[in-house]
Amino acid sequence: MRATIRSQVLTTAVLCVVAAYVLLPLWWLVVSATKSGADLFDTPALWFGSVDIGGNLDRLMSQDNGLYPRWLLNTLVYAGGGALGATLLAAMAGYGLAKYPFRGRGAVFAVIMGAVLIPTPLLTLPLYLLLSKVGLLNSMWGMLLPCMVSPFGVFLARAYAQAAVPDDLLEAGRIDGAGELRIFFTVAVRLMAPALVTLFLFQAVAIWNNFFLPMMVLNDQSLWPITLGLAKWNGIRTGFLRDAVVMGSLISVIPVILAFVALQRFWKADLAAGSVKL
Repeated sequence: MRATIRSQVLTTAVLCVVAAYVLLPLWWLVVSATKSGADLFDTPALWFGSVDIGGNLDRLMSQDNGLYPRWLLNTLVYAGGGALGATLLAAMAGYGLAKYPFRGRGAVFAVIMGAVLIPTPLLTLPLYLLLSKVGLLNSMWGMLLPCMVSPFGVFLARAYAQAAVPDDLLEAGRIDGAGELRIFFTVAVRLMAPALVTLFLFQAVAIWNNFFLPMMVLNDQSLWPITLGLAKWNGIRTGFLRDAVVMGSLISVIPVILAFVALQRFWKADLAAGSVKL
């Protein structure tokens, strides 16, 4: 009994340390977003100074003729569109590799697994040259198309389709006269929902935080995402912009938190979706 209580206390203490480690930066961001530029350096880092939320918001939205709302909209388009495209393509590719036997299937999957192991920076120069060749530099499609490719997503979708989509169910659909596309969208996608929601969230967060790709592809400031715009403002050595950068950073994490909270219920609701009722 003593060992159990000791392990519970130890587990609780470790979880508290982890929670503090995760939440402390967010608390600093919330507190700092309420301060003026001068108070950011003259007051305690983890407690409030003179509250100037309205002033910070006004400076954020009016800086550079109101570029921040445009950057926020661009980020939503890149993260939402890129994650949606990557999820759909990965689901179709993973489902096809799992359920359709064809010559060379193992070789195709080996190539995809090899792509998972390649560090992203190694693809920078080839990707830049490819986008330049097809005329997609400094355009939204130049950002969106690379984000729609997810080798890890294909691996995840294939593994989940093998485990959660019964062959008998697909065969029953074919006997009833359903086409392959209808079976995929009405049967397979529903059974693969937990994996696809996970893939969508991971891909959306990765695109939301991406800095290197937009820095390489985009020159026009009106096409920048939040990460690139705030990095530029942060490089300007004035306290006037620091309060706007902190407020902009706080606003930028809100959609990510809302997405996790909204989609979390799909994980819980669909955990048993792969079972077959007899």
